[in-house]
Order: sequence, then C-alpha cells, then structure tokens
Amino acid sequence: MDQDSERAQFVDAHWKTLVQRVIMVMAIADELQSDGMLEWEPYCKIKAAVTNQQKMRELYEVLQSGGDQVKSAFYSSLEKHEPYLLGDLGSIKLMGESLADCLNKYKMWIQKEYEYVTEYNSLPGENVLLSERFTQPLIIMRHRERREREEEMCSVGESFQQLLVSRNNADKDSSILDALFGADSKGISPNSVILQGNSGNGKSFTAQKIMLDWASGKLCKVEFDCLFHLKCKEVNHVSGEQSLTELLSYNSNLTSEQISRILQKSSEKVLILIDGFDELRFSFSDFSDHLKLKDLSEKAPREASLKVLLMGHILSKTSLLVTTRSTATNTLDSLLKHPKRFTEIMGFSEREVKEYFQKFFQDEELFIKAYEYVRSNETLITACSIPVICWIICTVLRERFSEGSDLTSGLETTTSIYVDFVCTLLEHHSQGLSQPVPTLLRSLGQLAERGMLDTQVLFEEKSVDEMVSASPFLCKFLFKRRIRKETMFSFMHLSFQEFFTALYYISQEEREFLDKLTERFHSQTQSYLSLYLDKDFPLKYGCPEPHFLPVVQFLCGLSNSEVSRSLQEMYNLSVPSFVQPQLREWILDMSKSGVYSYLPFILHCLYELHEKEFVQKAMEAWLELDMSWDPLSRTDCWALLYCLDCCPHFRSLKLNFAASELKMLQDVLCRTPKLGLTVQNVSDTDVTVLLSALGEGKQLGELKLNSSCLSDQSVQQVLKALHKQKKVGGLQISVKSITADTALILTDFLQSCSKAEWEEISLSTSDVESLCSSLRLFSFEGKLVVNVVRLCLSIQNQPSLSEIILNCPRSEASNIDIKSFTESFHNINCIAEESVDFDRNLHALLTLLTSMSGLSALNLSVPFLTETWASRVLFLVESSPKLTVINFHAGSWCSDGVKWLPGLLLEEGIKLLKESAKRPECIVNIRGFRCSKSSERCSRHTEHIDQLSCNQRVTIQFCGDQCTEDIKLKLVLPDEN
Repeated sequence: MDQDSERAQFVDAHWKTLVQRVIMVMAIADELQSDGMLEWEPYCKIKAAVTNQQKMRELYEVLQSGGDQVKSAFYSSLEKHEPYLLGDLGSIKLMGESLADCLNKYKMWIQKEYEYVTEYNSLPGENVLLSERFTQPLIIMRHRERREREEEMCSVGESFQQLLVSRNNADKDSSILDALFGADSKGISPNSVILQGNSGNGKSFTAQKIMLDWASGKLCKVEFDCLFHLKCKEVNHVSGEQSLTELLSYNSNLTSEQISRILQKSSEKVLILIDGFDELRFSFSDFSDHLKLKDLSEKAPREASLKVLLMGHILSKTSLLVTTRSTATNTLDSLLKHPKRFTEIMGFSEREVKEYFQKFFQDEELFIKAYEYVRSNETLITACSIPVICWIICTVLRERFSEGSDLTSGLETTTSIYVDFVCTLLEHHSQGLSQPVPTLLRSLGQLAERGMLDTQVLFEEKSVDEMVSASPFLCKFLFKRRIRKETMFSFMHLSFQEFFTALYYISQEEREFLDKLTERFHSQTQSYLSLYLDKDFPLKYGCPEPHFLPVVQFLCGLSNSEVSRSLQEMYNLSVPSFVQPQLREWILDMSKSGVYSYLPFILHCLYELHEKEFVQKAMEAWLELDMSWDPLSRTDCWALLYCLDCCPHFRSLKLNFAASELKMLQDVLCRTPKLGLTVQNVSDTDVTVLLSALGEGKQLGELKLNSSCLSDQSVQQVLKALHKQKKVGGLQISVKSITADTALILTDFLQSCSKAEWEEISLSTSDVESLCSSLRLFSFEGKLVVNVVRLCLSIQNQPSLSEIILNCPRSEASNIDIKSFTESFHNINCIAEESVDFDRNLHALLTLLTSMSGLSALNLSVPFLTETWASRVLFLVESSPKLTVINFHAGSWCSDGVKWLPGLLLEEGIKLLKESAKRPECIVNIRGFRCSKSSERCSRHTEHIDQLSCNQRVTIQFCGDQCTEDIKLKLVLPDEN
C-alpha cells in the first residue's frame, strides 16, 4: 500500500474524532486551497461555517470527493498544524516532551511565580509570601436586595459583623473553586462565574490563590486539568492583532502551540481566569455580531478574541471565572455564556480580620496588641471588612512598633487610616480616570453631602452620572423593581460617605464652609438663631444633628497637622487655616457647658484632632468625668484612654464598661484617686486585673459588677480589696450562686469592717439552687438593713416567703449571723406549706429573727395573708420587744426582679389581726389586694388579681387596738415603705 493510501485510510478511520477535535481548520483549508487541492466555492462554505466541527464536516465532504491524493495532502497539513492530535491518535511518535511534561513544568512555573506577592510599598526585589497575606474572604452566591444593602451600609461594629456572617452562603471550609463552581441546589454547575468585588476587596489576591492552589495540587471536588490566568491590566498593553492562544500565553511559560494542544485535548477540563474585567480600556460594543472568530489561532483585535471567548463561540465547554468591580458587572453579564453564576466577595468578617492580623504579624505579642487596637474602634473594625484596609492598618502599626512608639501617642486615628486608604486606591486602583484627582474628590464629596442631607445611602444612576465619572470608591448595584431592573450606586460604606462629606467641606471657602456647618449645628434653633449666634465662631452654642456627628469627627481628623500635610504632599489638597480654630472653639464651649450626653463624642473629636496641649485644655472643664449611664464601647474606651493619657493628674472618674476593656484602662484607673465603676460581664479570670486597677486608698463611690458570674473565692477577694480603700459607697456583684460559704464570707466581712468603710453590699444570682436570689446589706438612717429575696419563677411556683427585709442598729451588725439567716430562709422555700416540716422550719426562722436583740423593723413578702400568716405576724410582735414596724406585703417578685406579682389579703387573716391584742409600740402594715365582695370573695391567686374590678389595692394599719384602712390608687411595692 502506498503512502497516499495509508494516509487516506487513517483519515477515514478517525474522521469522527477529527471533526470533533481539529481546531486549526482554516489554517489547513488555506493551505489546501493554496496548493490547488480545494476549489473556491467549497472553501467559502468552510469559511462560512460557524463552529470548527461544522467547518470540518464541510472539509471532509471535499476530502471524500477528492480521493486519496487530497486526503494525503490533508494528512500532511494536519502533521504541520495539529501534530499533537495525530500523536494522541497514534499515527506517529512525537519528538520532544509529552503533554504531561508540559503541564508539570507549567505548574512548577506557577508555583514559583505565584508564591510571592509584591505589596504597594515593596522596595525593588522585596517580596512577601502569599501565605502570609492571603485570608479567604466571605463570598456570597446571590444578589442582595436593596434593604440588605442599606442595612450593611448603615451598620457598624458587632451588628455589621453579624450581618456579614449571615449574608455569607459559601462553605468557609471548602476550596474557593468548590464554592464558585460547585453544583447548586438544582444540581447545575456553572460554565462561567462572575466574581464581583469592590476595589481593594481582594479579587486579584483570590485569583492568585486559585492559581497557586491548583499548581500545588491542593485537592478540591471541582477538578481542572489546566488553569490559565489572563490579566486585563496586561491585555491593555497588547498591541496589534492577537490570536486567543497568544493572549493566553502572555502570563504563562507555555507557547501558543502548547496551549493549543492542551485546549484540543480537554477543553471541558480547562478554566480560564480573567482578572480585572473592569480595567479593560476598550468597549466590546465596537464589534458587531457578525465578527466571529473561527478558531484559536485566528488573529484578530484583542477585543474580538476576548469577546468570542466570553460568549462561548470558541471553547464553548471551557470554564470561565471573571473578576470585576460592580461598575462593569452589567456589561460582563450581557457577554458571558450560559449557564453562569453571580458571586460577590463580601470582604472580611471579624474572624477573617483576626486571621489576617495573625498572619501579618506572626509575633503573638504584636498580633494581640495590633488586633486589640483595631478591635477597640468600631469604625475601623467595620472598615477592616475591606482587605486592603487591613493591610494599611497592619503596615502603619508595624512601623509604629518598630519605632517603639505607644499606639495612643501615634497618629493612627480613624481619619488618618481613611486618608491612607483613599491614597492607596487612587494610586493603584484608578487607572484611566477621566478627572483630575482634586476634581474627582470634590465631585465625590458633593454626592456624599447630598446623601447626608437627605439621609440617603443609595443613589440613582442619573444623579451619579451628573456628578461623578468612574470611581473606585463607588459601588454599582442592580435591583429588581417590579418588571424592570434598576441601577443604583453607593459608597463602600456609610463611613466613607461621611468621610468624603468632610473632605468636601474643607475644600470650601470660609464663608461657605461656615454657612454649611452652622446650618447643621443649629438646625433646631433656626427661628431665633440671629439672637445669640457668635459671629466670629458661629458653631458655638450649637449641637450637630445626630446623623452628622461622624462628619464633624472626620473634620477634626482632617484638621490635624500631620493628616493635613499628607493631603497637601500627595494631592495638593490643603486644609484651610480657619477650620481647626472653629472646631476647637466649639469643643471648648461644649466642654464648659458640661453636656454629658455629648461627652463620648467630644472625646472622639479630641482623639481625631490628636493635639495634646488642646486636649489638656478641653479636659480641664470636666472636674468629674461621669460616663456611667451607658456602657462605653471599645471605641469610646480608646478615645477616653488617649484623652486621659494627655491629662495624667485627672482626679475623678465614673465609668461603665465591659470587663474586656479592663486591661486597656488599667493604668488610668490605677492613678485616678476617686472612682465609680460599673463593669459588665466580669468573670473569675478578670478579678486579678480588676483588683490591680482598683489599687489602694481610693474613694470608691460604687463598684457594680453586672452580668457577672463570680465564685465565692472571687467575692472574697473583692471584699478584701474594699478594706484597702478609704471609702466604699457600694458594691453590687452578680455571682454564680449564693451558698452557705458566700453567706459566711459576708458574716466575716461584717465582723471585721468598721462603720465608715462601706455603704452597700449586694449579691445576686440566677441559680435556682442558690440559698436566695439576692442578698443585700446597706445603711439607712444609721441602721443596717439586710434584704434577702427569692424570685418567683411562675405563678404556680411561688416561694412561700419571697422576701425579708430587717433593720437593726449599725452597732449590731457584727452580731448578725448571715449564714444561719439565709439557710433558714432557703429551707422554708424548699418545701411546700402543706409539708409537716414546713411549720418547724418556719418557726426556726421566726425564732432566729426574735433572737436579734436590735431588730427594729421587719418586712415580709408572702403570696397571701392567711389566718396562719396573721398568727405568725402576731408572734413576731409579741416576741420582739424592740420591733417597732412590721410591713407585710401580699405578693412576690417575678424572675426578672422588676415586676411585682400582687397577692390577696384574705378576710380570715385581716379578722384575726383586728381581734387580737397587740403591743401599741409596734405598728403592723399589711398591703395587697382585698376583695370588696360581701360573699364569694376572691381566694385564689391569678395573674389578673389587679384587673378584677372587685379587688382594691389597700394598706391596712394596725396600731394596738386601732385599725385604719387606706385604698391606694397605685400599687405600693415592698421597697417603697
């Protein structure tokens, strides 16, 4: 058999495979036509066919009619243009390396090239491992609704973190490719994926991580034989016509021929990653639909090559992953082939921020120091959802650490970080801006101010187009609105809108600046503004509108000399000299007026100003810093710490904060001689820091440890610390349980302390097994008052005796056995009144009370006044000669400790008290609801006793033989005696 026949047989045997896999069809057809083997008419038919498969079918018809000679010529051309395909079919033994060898070398090249990143501030030859920077961001696999966008825009701190985590619906533990290309709930896997993200959100880092993971053999469920990375920044610099294989070769060590072979062999197992679609400097609309490339090797303008790839006209089975900013998502969506999926990088939650900081610093001590600094600022921890802000903050703090500087003394204000962020985006994420930077910033500021004035965070497309051209600071959203789509824009977060508003104000002339701010500071007093307005300092005597406070805070930060200098050096933006004096005068006026509700905000303004001498001057007005009405946030504590560090001799503080801030404030508390502290969520592990902060010899107005869970040992440590103070106004502690040991500790405390050392000690617990729910000791008119309470869990489970309050002279305090008293109280509430042991246990308690020689007043709270309880009251009257008042309340405290569940005064109990002889020196008051019906009176407890018209609130007083009854309009509670 001659050579032509052998080749013809091979073509016939493999014609189905050739139809499916030959890519360079037109190159072969061109050669056959040039050699006279292909007539013009069939050649035109081949060229007109849309897909490679259709072209090959047309060509095969020509081969069949042309005989062995034409088929042999086709085979020769196939050897030249598709050698690897012939090798796969077994016709010849290819010289050179195999496809597997090519891929292995390609993977090794990627590992080497992608292992490191070059940072914005890297010096020549300076690189950082990707593993030390990359933290996988949260990815959402759907479009969000308008309401969700607005919620995210306006949330900060903890609420923002909760929203981020709730929005994320990608498996955090799966690989990125699994999350993006895995099958959905209907079992459909996408052919193309849009990965949207704002500027600085980590799209390119994510692309680099995907490439490195694949090359490093990181296992994932979605398998790809090969990945290609097409960087749009590089495509912008490509000139002339290029084939698709040539474009793909720009960012690889593979030749166009090797890429062609890979795509021929398994195009359905190939992923092409197109990074930065929004950065392309050309429009796809310039190419009409009839311009469609026929194969990979056909040269065309870069726009055309990319368009046919995106639309799936060639490589229809190849997967595509395209990263883009939101501003280009709509254009991209109209191009991409189906089935496609929309995903979006949400950025970092607090968990990822922590992971990023840990990777960046590596040194555990520096990591904790830096992370706690950011965590203490709600605005910064919110902004850290943007990965590039994490990098900026870490970079700035690392520099501070290397200089040995204290964080509070350095200029890491919120404003300075935002300025760094703006500069980073303008330098590295704003190629091709159509406006000069000052013009862009002013336009953004005008848009931001409009939103602030209208309390608006989403802007219509028309209003944005009128003011701002393309900007990395704006996000574009598509929403469904009835039967159409609506395009809207926003800033990355409300805080950036506030920042750009402040930036806009400092670009104004003095008169316009003052007019704008005066309107915001005096919006409530416009009608009589001219009567008291200070013409030189018009902001004085006013308060900014609540939603405008962050803008004022940013203004303070921008007027700081270092921040102002940075803006001047980088963008020739100068902060006018009149800005800072106006803000300073307003702050001094607010400080002198002593408006405590604005105190946290004033501290933040002082922190942003970061001018030590002025901070000292402003703080002089606060003789006593009282911030105890609401718990301070971490941000508040940080601002407070800076301001107090500027004033080391501050005398008096009243603060309310979480135990997690104790370490931060420890030094300040130690050196302040007069303290009043409310600390939330204190645990046993916090007690050592707390006691160190208290120190010795202080005037401790009060110490409240709320929502805590302290053990007996910790309570004992705190009580011992009180002995070391000059004066203690009160101590309130939430404890794990009030046990016999707890009561013994209090007994010992009473016996060891002097009269002037303390005014109140109060313990409370939620433990139902405890001796009682709360135990309180306090001074009142020279007497010691002991108050013990058992809360009512439900109306069906009321304690037999819910409260006892007893009074005795302060001098008798050391003789009171708190342990025996609380144990007896507990014993009668552990058994039902019908039990045979109940009377015995109650008699033991009453006997204990009568043995207290100084007992002068007693309160009892019981669900009902029955005849039996009336007889017990009479026993106390006769057995306690110094007892002058007994107050009996029918009812119980509910489990919240606030609501009072009223009870009934039964007629048989009232009758016994009226008819029995009593000491005239002892007054008995009974309070509760009394049924006014003459017969069939109410005798059962219900939750609606007070709502029955027959029941009246009454106080009945017995003094000797006299009895008076007073109908009350309101319920009198046990502590209102």
